[in-house]
Amino acid sequence: MAGHVQHTGTGDGPSDEARAAAEWQLWHERRTAVVSGAYGPLALTGTHWLDDHPDGRIPGLPGRWTAEGDAVRLTAADGDGLTLDGAPFTGEARLTADHGPIGEARAGHGERRFPVLHREGLWAVRDFDPGAPARRAFAGIEATAYDARWALPGRYVPYPERTGLRVRNADGVDRGLGLDGEIVFELDGAERTLRVAVEDDGSLWAVFADPTGTGGEPSSYRFRFLRPRPPAADGTVTVDFNRALLPPCAFADHFICPFPPPGNTLPVPVTAGERRALTR
Repeated sequence: MAGHVQHTGTGDGPSDEARAAAEWQLWHERRTAVVSGAYGPLALTGTHWLDDHPDGRIPGLPGRWTAEGDAVRLTAADGDGLTLDGAPFTGEARLTADHGPIGEARAGHGERRFPVLHREGLWAVRDFDPGAPARRAFAGIEATAYDARWALPGRYVPYPERTGLRVRNADGVDRGLGLDGEIVFELDGAERTLRVAVEDDGSLWAVFADPTGTGGEPSSYRFRFLRPRPPAADGTVTVDFNRALLPPCAFADHFICPFPPPGNTLPVPVTAGERRALTR
């Protein structure tokens, strides 16, 4: 199924496939810009779990960071050079988890930003540095050219209630993953399913693997994400592998991406979408 399809149209306008290919190209360019941005995933240089630093001192980070129940206490002294909400800061502040854009994280140092992370009762501080070596070495995202045959009709089947399970994460720790249903589609002549979560905006999110991530040729990263748009009222949904995404941990080792849950490893090579990060 891989490969580029020659686009044909009728009349004066482009064909549906040509329009879809143009939309995909724009999506790919925007995606590359986001990844390579000043506070994109390439800029992450560390995820520091505060339980590993009981004295509050994190190597390479100014200030003292201490977990205190429902928040993190940041203590900054003269000379630390920390900022809070964009202004020079000394003293103490309580920080809750950052959920907005990285560049708007409350704590920083120069151009670096230190968003606070909360997972399963544990607190961490991340270090995003626009000067990260990975940003300088980035040369793009290898992705297969758009192929309409990888945009598959499917349907979303919700579970009676959210199902939680433990899955291994990229940092070697097992964490909870909530799943809300399955998308069902046909691939290579057989019915396939992927277990998905429903995002706040109604879109779906799947973590999947396939043989191209285990040394197949051409190869892909070991697993990828898929984010189908919200299903229609009758459950129909497009399963577009042209927009398969590399997970954040494909760009920086300090992310805690979940591995595919049981049932989300497809037996058919998915030679579409993003494949791997390129470096100079």
